[in-house]
Amino acid sequence: QVQLVESGGGLVQAGGSLRLSCAASGSIFSISTMGWYRQAPGKQRELVAVITSGGLRNYAESVKGRFTISRDNAKKTVFLQMNSLKPEDTAVYQCNSKDPVNSGVAYWGKGTLVTVSS
Repeated sequence: QVQLVESGGGLVQAGGSLRLSCAASGSIFSISTMGWYRQAPGKQRELVAVITSGGLRNYAESVKGRFTISRDNAKKTVFLQMNSLKPEDTAVYQCNSKDPVNSGVAYWGKGTLVTVSS
């Protein structure tokens, strides 16, 4: 089955940058839509960025111009470059994959914590 493992989270000061990575197992990565979500304590999970198998991207309004999602199909890895970080970006960031064959199936990583201090 598909497994996702995030890395790259940590503590950074406001205005700084972090690059998150999500390494995937399985044989269907290249045709899967991949996304990054985040959830802060007491808040609902929200979509941060998504990238389709064809490279089309979409971002939450709050991160447009600051975050960039990309993928490397050969390495079966999706990235999230985060620049100009703000304290309100503090959250657990999770990688998500939707099964292109079984649309009702989604895969999630355990998450990586990003903390932005002021």
